[in-house]
Amino acid sequence: MKSTGIVRKVDELGRVVLPKELRVNLDIDVKDPLEIFVDGEKIILKKYIPADIFNGSMEDLIDYKGKKVARETIKELALAAGFKIED
Repeated sequence: MKSTGIVRKVDELGRVVLPKELRVNLDIDVKDPLEIFVDGEKIILKKYIPADIFNGSMEDLIDYKGKKVARETIKELALAAGFKIED
């Protein structure tokens, strides 16, 4: 892990400001969603990029009950369930 040397305080609402230089370098724009991970005592922020919940594909996604699923995965699941698929 690389240190940036930047220190920020958490405000009374629990917010931390990400410096503009970091946002520009990491291509984080206003209102971009960030994923939050915890690794031991570390908090990791990562720009959220939706992907298929089964195979991680980011192409041709469909939103199903709040989850992202690729059309190809849906076809594979249908075939595995015994349905015939016509293209």
